[in-house]
Amino acid sequence: QVQLVESGGGLVQAGGSLRLSCAASGRTFSNYGMGWFRQAPGKEREFVAHIWTGGNTFYADSVKGRFTISRDNAKSTVYLQMNSLKPEDTAVYYCAAAERISWTYYLSQDYDYWGQGTQVTVSS
Repeated sequence: QVQLVESGGGLVQAGGSLRLSCAASGRTFSNYGMGWFRQAPGKEREFVAHIWTGGNTFYADSVKGRFTISRDNAKSTVYLQMNSLKPEDTAVYYCAAAERISWTYYLSQDYDYWGQGTQVTVSS
């Protein structure tokens, strides 16, 4: 089992920045691919970013160039640095862990463990 706890969400004005953190516990963090997803009210959960165990990163087109995913294996933590935030980035953000390397990292069903989510609200 892997437990994931997100933090760092909050209210920010458009154009501002936030950094989300996701602390993992339970198993060897470095063995897991890590992803961030988000879900806005009335919408389906969508992929935001993924980082493989080796450090390769992937992003949704909607956040490319604005968001950066990174990981610190020594701290068992994955981060999502969000810059130039827009009102449409408002959502609950979830981190997730995947046991297997997958090219379909953008699909939520590829992940085995999920955090409880943290709210990000961007005001215009």
